[in-house]
Amino acid sequence: MNPIQEFAAKIIANVEKVIIGKRETIELLLVALLCEGHVLIEDVPGVGKTMLARALAVSLGGQFKRLQCTPDLLPNDVSGISVYNQKSGEFEFRPGPIFVNILLADEINRATPRTQSALLEAMQEAQVTVDGVTRPLPRPFLVLATQNPIEYEGTFPLPEAQLDRFLMRLAVGYPAFADEKFLLTHLQREHPINTLGQAVDGRQLLDLQRQVWEIHVDDTLQDYIIRLVAATRDHPDLALGASPRASLALFKTAQALAALRGRDHVLPDDIKYLAPCTLTHRLIVKPESELRGRTAEAILADLLKSVPLDLGRVQ
Repeated sequence: MNPIQEFAAKIIANVEKVIIGKRETIELLLVALLCEGHVLIEDVPGVGKTMLARALAVSLGGQFKRLQCTPDLLPNDVSGISVYNQKSGEFEFRPGPIFVNILLADEINRATPRTQSALLEAMQEAQVTVDGVTRPLPRPFLVLATQNPIEYEGTFPLPEAQLDRFLMRLAVGYPAFADEKFLLTHLQREHPINTLGQAVDGRQLLDLQRQVWEIHVDDTLQDYIIRLVAATRDHPDLALGASPRASLALFKTAQALAALRGRDHVLPDDIKYLAPCTLTHRLIVKPESELRGRTAEAILADLLKSVPLDLGRVQ
């Protein structure tokens, strides 16, 4: 077992004390962490989105803050503000909740577009600029944002530029019958999140992130990633295909997944497994195609079947 696997195993075991039967989702969150990416957790209420993010933060032992997004939340409430100190006669910067290792932006689509945009620089550049002064954010830095895809009243859908900043979009999903039954007895007393402790040293993460860079991706697989992403740009049912940032996201997450599974190289199955959570939220389906029932998920599934892995085999 390599250091990345050991690190992941400790976190997964700890988080599963709170989140039952969702190992795949936890593993994908760890992939995002290893890639220094941000995650949008989109699912219906009550499936454990917030609890999953909180359990991950506690397991890492890093600084954690929760930002409850509401329509009256201002950009300065996220990034911080300069306040005049009468004693010193100078302005002092008071950092906002963004200055943290893990930020949980709960119900992000309830914040106004102006406030949502306050996260853009932080997510992409790992820094915040307030009153003309640029301040770096702590490392590691991860934004876990949640949103409810069902309830739209009083919400502000995330624009494409904001969605593209998220490395992955995940769903928790409903538990299986046996898991939900275990949940009833497991949570009937004190919630385990209240007693959950730190599982790893979060400072290890910086070194593990560098180790992921060394995972080999064959030229054939790099070409496959590019062809797959390019196919979304020419698809007749899509108004907007995936950007070059999407290609990089698929490349990096495949490296991280291979490392998590104890390999020093990426397999084609890694790419196919990760494509839905790294690409679909970057695709915009044409309105007329939506009326015919076409979805980004279905279109990508078709492309995964039709785009060849090796052009040499089909010529």
